[in-house]
Amino acid sequence: QVQLVESGGGLVQPGGSLRLSCAASGFAVEHYAIGWFRQAPGKEREGVSYISSLSSSTYYADSVKGRFTISRDNGENTVYLDMHSLEPEDAGVYYCAAAETLSTILHPDYWGQGTQVTVSS
Repeated sequence: QVQLVESGGGLVQPGGSLRLSCAASGFAVEHYAIGWFRQAPGKEREGVSYISSLSSSTYYADSVKGRFTISRDNGENTVYLDMHSLEPEDAGVYYCAAAETLSTILHPDYWGQGTQVTVSS
């Protein structure tokens, strides 16, 4: 059974850091492109960062470049999103998703259930 489970969300003050995890089961993350998306209340879901299979090419939305880092641990079958210098605008529900190729990451095959990130003082 294919499953993606996000964890690591929570409440953090502006300027703080969080590490989100996306643990996969039923497939190997190294063979899939994995993406992190977020959705704030009243807004559409947006892509935050993606990592390709094999070559591990990465993509970041302009709003998070230099602050977020996506990485993959094949042994743990997990993809991480390290978030630093968090801003209130980064708040929302963060989802990970898996697609066979990076070119189809906007229409992924699998979604996780999401983890809430709140940035507030």
